Formats: sequence, C-alpha cells, structure tokens
Amino acid sequence: METVETFFQWLRQSHGINLTIGYDAWDRAQFLSGLWMTVKLSVLSILFSLLVGVVGAWAQGAQSRLLRLPVGLFVTFFRNTPPLVQLYFFFFALGSILRVQNDAGMSVPMISAFSWAVISLTLFAGALNTEIFRSGIDAVPKSTLEAAEALGFTRLQTYIYVVLPLALRISLPSLGTNLVNLVKTTTLAYAIAVPELLYSAAQIWSEQLNVREMMTILLLSYILLVAVLVWIMGRWERSLRIPGYGV
Repeated sequence: METVETFFQWLRQSHGINLTIGYDAWDRAQFLSGLWMTVKLSVLSILFSLLVGVVGAWAQGAQSRLLRLPVGLFVTFFRNTPPLVQLYFFFFALGSILRVQNDAGMSVPMISAFSWAVISLTLFAGALNTEIFRSGIDAVPKSTLEAAEALGFTRLQTYIYVVLPLALRISLPSLGTNLVNLVKTTTLAYAIAVPELLYSAAQIWSEQLNVREMMTILLLSYILLVAVLVWIMGRWERSLRIPGYGV
C-alpha cells in the first residue's frame, strides 16, 4: 500500500497529476463511499423498476378500465416529465409534508434523501419498463394465449408462466438500454445531496482543486459500472435465447 501511495505522490510532484484518492486515505474513503452509494442506488432502482414494469404491464392488459386508467396516467406522467423535476417534486414538495417529530421534539423528514432518490428513479424507470414489457407482451402470438386458455390456465397463470417469459425474451434489448440509462440517471441524486459518486468526487475536487483528475476518474468509474451491467444483461439475454424466437 505504501508503494502505491508513493507512486501517486511521485505523479503529483513530477507530472502534476494530483490523484489524491491514490495517496490520501480520507479522499479515498470518501470516493469509495460514493461509489458504494451509487451501486446501492442503481441496484435498488433496477430491481424495483423491474417489479413496477411487470405489474404495470399486467395491469395495462386488464379488462377493467378502472385498472388500466391509473396505470396509463402513471406512465404518461413519468414518461413526459424530466426525471430531475420528478426528484425535486418528491423531495421538496412531498418531503416537506411527510415529516415527523423526533425524540427532541424537532420536525424531521419521514423519508431520507436516499429513499426519495430510490423512489423517484424507480417510478421513472418503472414507467418506461411498463411500456417495454407491454410491447413484448403484444408481440406474443395470440395462438399461444389461446393454447394456454385451452389448458385451463387463468389469466394470471397465463401471464406468469407463458406470456411474461416470452415477453421478457423479446423485451431484453430495450430493457437493457433503459437500465443503462437508469444507472447514468443516478447522478441526479447529487441534486438532493445524496452522497453518491458524483457528489463525492465534487467534494474532493472542491477541496483539492484536482478537477481534471477527478473528472477522469469519475468518467472511467461510470464506464466500468455500465460495462458490468451490459455484461450481466448480455449473459441474461444469451441464457434465455430460444433459437428462432425473439432475441
């Protein structure tokens, strides 16, 4: 470890490359904490948005208009408004209402900034996932649905065991694109002081005045995160491939 720190100190002294996360324990811990926060924010938002997408797509195909209408309004709202505005709405508008008193009698937010970021990103990506899954469901041949009905499957059983597995295979390319965009959109959490990767990097370069170096590391970090997600989606897509059908 001392050899690594010595190398980064040599870079700063000899070439002016001031990568403080290489030799300063405080900056390194701050950066790694931000990286871990971004990973948590991404994973939770991805998982919850997939759940929202699956449930929303099922509701959009329901016979009841009372069920289809709210889902349609939800999709329209979150698809047609900027995600940063949505985040501000949840954090400042709803957050100012949802408050509780702590043991000291002070009014504090009921929901933390991190939780609001997860909620906002989940609903934003979930609305897009709903449309992605819906298009995949529409691509499933009607003869397949009729065969499931002939075997005595209920609508829910048909959706879970027949329609959803086939629709997922068809939707995976578009779904992967949306999830990659979701990971990149996590940077918006910076706006409500969630200490994610961009926030931590900004804290470091504001103190150390090494904007060039930290921006480079920030860019490479997001390339790495997205590359991991793309690799996972690629493996998932190959594992579900049916020769001659869908993807």
